[in-house]
Amino acid sequence: MTQLRDRIALGITGAVGLAAFVWPLLGTAVPSDARATLPIVALALAPVAIVVGALLLDRHPMSQKTVAMLGVLSAVGTAVRFASSGVGGFEAVFIVLIIGGRAFGAKFGFLLGMVTIVLSTALTGTIGPWTAFQMFAAGWVGAGAGLLPRRNSVALDRVERRRELAWLIGYGIVASYLFGAIMNLWFWPFAVGPQTAVSYLADGSLGENLRRFGTYTLVTSTLTWDSVRALTSAIGIALIGGPALAALRRAKL
Repeated sequence: MTQLRDRIALGITGAVGLAAFVWPLLGTAVPSDARATLPIVALALAPVAIVVGALLLDRHPMSQKTVAMLGVLSAVGTAVRFASSGVGGFEAVFIVLIIGGRAFGAKFGFLLGMVTIVLSTALTGTIGPWTAFQMFAAGWVGAGAGLLPRRNSVALDRVERRRELAWLIGYGIVASYLFGAIMNLWFWPFAVGPQTAVSYLADGSLGENLRRFGTYTLVTSTLTWDSVRALTSAIGIALIGGPALAALRRAKL
């Protein structure tokens, strides 16, 4: 029952947060005299959704051991992100988020992603309007790993462990590309001028804006940064995923 309540809380938080990301695609359904307020609403929705999520998830507290592991893995993720972030799309922090979320569940993964972003941006002094969006996107990466199909836990045989690792590698690749796309979406209207083939059209159709955004994100992110992130995540999970999962699951007992 607690797990179900946590998933409902994550779903509510995610729905509010998602609205902040996809505002450019919702603009066609908003009256023209209200479209100018959409970016302001989006920037406000992201931190509001974080507060709502924290309140909802806090109603079902974790054990002391799990809270301690959240602190440890957040610190590890922060150190990894600090060491690797900004180097040609190299994002080894996804390895930590995916393994942590898989070992401890969706709620833990969501919180791990958000806390890691807060700590790492505070450490680097890069806090800005993008931080709340990064928190959500990283939280979703961790939560998604916890929502993948699973078998009960430590006593997996060799075939099942390999199958699970293959799932996580595939998930890491997909999550890397989705992370890049969703992070591009919210600021895309501000990223290019109004007179290009990939510019956002405030009065354009959903299909036209999707086409333009798809071209924009493909050229600026998918083929470069996101592909490096996907490769990094896949290799990292393949190399350390099995032992790390086994260790974390033993620590969870």
